[in-house]
Amino acid sequence: MADELAMTKTRPSSSESPPAESPESMGCTNRGMNASPPCSSDVLSPLQTGYAKKEFMRMAPKEKLKHFDSQAQAREDIKEFDACIQDLVRCVALTRLVHGDGHLKLAQAHARLAKAYFQFKGWGLQAQEHSALARELLPFCPSISSCRGENLEEAESSFLEAEHVLEELHQHGGINQEEKMKTALEISTGLSRVFRRQNRPEEALSQCEKSLQRLKDCGQPEKTSSVYRDMAAIEQDRGHLDQAIEHLSKAHAIAMSHSPEELEGAQISHSLALILSAAAEPHHNDSAGHYFEQSLSAYKNSVGPQDPAFLAAQDDFCRFLLLSGHKERCVEIQRASLATKSSTFGDLSAEVADTLQLIGSMEMSEGRVKQAHRTMTKCMEIQSLLYGPQHKTTKATQKAVDMLARAPEVAEKQQRQGIRKTKRHTLSVVPSSSNDGNSMSDS
Repeated sequence: MADELAMTKTRPSSSESPPAESPESMGCTNRGMNASPPCSSDVLSPLQTGYAKKEFMRMAPKEKLKHFDSQAQAREDIKEFDACIQDLVRCVALTRLVHGDGHLKLAQAHARLAKAYFQFKGWGLQAQEHSALARELLPFCPSISSCRGENLEEAESSFLEAEHVLEELHQHGGINQEEKMKTALEISTGLSRVFRRQNRPEEALSQCEKSLQRLKDCGQPEKTSSVYRDMAAIEQDRGHLDQAIEHLSKAHAIAMSHSPEELEGAQISHSLALILSAAAEPHHNDSAGHYFEQSLSAYKNSVGPQDPAFLAAQDDFCRFLLLSGHKERCVEIQRASLATKSSTFGDLSAEVADTLQLIGSMEMSEGRVKQAHRTMTKCMEIQSLLYGPQHKTTKATQKAVDMLARAPEVAEKQQRQGIRKTKRHTLSVVPSSSNDGNSMSDS
């Protein structure tokens, strides 16, 4: 355990530190492992409960952590504070060993030790040091920054525990008001997203309201745009498009007033264009077109015209143009984007195939059969390589190519090409007329 104790980043000074205790003894303070009679605590060491010393040393760190955790609580209950603090120091070391440096439980262990130092001994310096360690860990704990690797119930529990730890840190002077507000904002944002995934929209919106208030209280209204975007997504999930448009409009106004040509402004304009284009009211079409144009301009200025984000927004705009009856402009933009998509995604990419398919479909609808056959054939070749010839997407394109091939102008062209190929093949195998016949002399 000596190595485990050394893993803690801070510990009390020698003048303040509780007496050292070997990990094997685990008895009361100032007693050796063979101490007798037993200490006044009713918390018994492994040796006293029948465990052999070697058996205890073979225990997994997780089991040791569980033992010291419960022992610390029992010693706190009977007011053996020095021994309790010793156990909590061990808990910090074992928590790091079991869960790693970036885990919420390590922040909680530091916070619990800080509270013990402050309440039981009045050691403000040690309490402040461990509070600072807990505060540094909170924003980087995986359970706070994302939900990857955990199910939603565990994530929710972790956020609620973090909220409790944060409050304790603030109460005992381990974190100032500004730092508390910053971390509280991360917690409410995380909880909102967890509740959204759990299909609990009212609770998700409630957490968003908390985030809005916290940002306003700390004088950062320019950061509320991301919260309004989350609220719009929640309302859109529920099919409340009017409320979603209202929230996105607020986010857009904030973004445009602070960073009109930056990536966030482009993203919000894009989202607003998509939601307006999906609304049933026809008067939203003009607004949708405006926001699409605005988003493309902002994407071009912030990330450039070859960025996937710009190209995705451009494709969304083209779909909007197609549904709005502006087919010619749609095809014009798509044709112009082919070279860029080939450069960005590769010649044999799904993005290039999709673009060819859209162009080919437009050419078919306009009766440009030969062009459509050429475009769809190229599309089919890429899809065959990407998905295989038996994939439903490839087979659908193959069907269109076969249908186009039966058109008289395409069939005639293919027939002429077939004749030219046959002539070239014949000429390549027939002896030249300049041959003097010597080639037969050895026969």
